[in-house]
Amino acid sequence: MSNMANKAAACLLALCAAGAHAHTPIAKKEITMVSPALERYTQTLVLGDLWKRPDLSPRDRGIVTLAVLVARNQPSDLPFYVERALDAGVKPGEVSELITHLAFYAGWPNAMAAVAAVKPVFAARKIGVDQLPGATADLLPLDQQAEAQRAAGVEQNFGKVAPGVVQYTTDVLFRELWLRPGLAPRDRSLVTVSALVASGQVAQVTYHLNRAMDKGLTEKQASELLTHLAFYAGWPNVFSAMPVFKDVFAKRPQ
Repeated sequence: MSNMANKAAACLLALCAAGAHAHTPIAKKEITMVSPALERYTQTLVLGDLWKRPDLSPRDRGIVTLAVLVARNQPSDLPFYVERALDAGVKPGEVSELITHLAFYAGWPNAMAAVAAVKPVFAARKIGVDQLPGATADLLPLDQQAEAQRAAGVEQNFGKVAPGVVQYTTDVLFRELWLRPGLAPRDRSLVTVSALVASGQVAQVTYHLNRAMDKGLTEKQASELLTHLAFYAGWPNVFSAMPVFKDVFAKRPQ
């Protein structure tokens, strides 16, 4: 690694460590110096109102927000929101597993940036490796019928286009990653849907939103998920996703 890269990494860790105990991702005074209106909205609308809406628990909001920040490669805000998520009941192992999951859905560099940002928070809270999911784990049971149907569809559509992608999708994603017990199936799907919306990847939302709802995410929670994502992923991404959510809601059995 070059000296410039070493300095950049050191600066990132220093910024993350400094921000881990701040009241907001950026100190109130610093925000006010640039945008007093943004500071007012942050305190009154986002932290003061949005996070208290009842249809999505603070724990779920923590998971969703971390998924957005990792998916969009925005590590500077991660320390604050990791602290907030942990205080809301998200376990350190779930944060760890969320980052691992999103390495596959948002890319390895985004996950590595998240590792650098989260490390100081774990260190400050004395969260050790013994509290985190292991490199290997006893996997959850596989739904053989559903997985065989999914794999056959992907193979038929894309087996000749990118056989390597198809192979890893089956062998690693759906027969290993999705079966790791460090995240409950419902929460793993919640992370995936949040990341897809935040990245503007609405084409895959139908499958993963149905999967999330099959695992226990309610329609009311899914609706509120969009409201939360509007603030953290932006209104355009949410408006692009809303027709997909509407279609899924309409087609599910009542």
